[in-house]
Amino acid sequence: MHLMLAYDHSRNARIALEAVKALFAEAKPEVTLISVIEDVGSSTSATDELFEEQYREQRAGAEAAAAELTAAGLETRVLIAEGDARKMILRATQERRPDLLVMARHSHKPDRGFFAAKLDAFVEEFDHMTFGSVSAFLARRVQCPLMIVPAP
Repeated sequence: MHLMLAYDHSRNARIALEAVKALFAEAKPEVTLISVIEDVGSSTSATDELFEEQYREQRAGAEAAAAELTAAGLETRVLIAEGDARKMILRATQERRPDLLVMARHSHKPDRGFFAAKLDAFVEEFDHMTFGSVSAFLARRVQCPLMIVPAP
């Protein structure tokens, strides 16, 4: 079994990582951990530095997550991509053909209080209506089963 885990080192991505360990550790799947660094969209030196900082932090987070999976007995490799997360993850699934894509449901809020949850739901609906979220985009296009892990 080959799993692909979309991982951006966020709180929700950590929840998805824990779900993979809890649900699949006994099956000992091969895991490809894909982490996409989105382009900041400018060519100034300030944005170059911002991009490099984000790249270093996200790569370190992805490698630490891969080390956790390896310690849990899962054969893991890291794939770092740059660009639009939706397109890069879709391309990775087309090229590597995993049996299952696992990703976290995105949330802009780290905590889930009543008002934060209502605001988060509004923002997500707005995102979906205007741009479409990464998970909504992939749910319509990936050719493999997709598991979206919700935040508690």
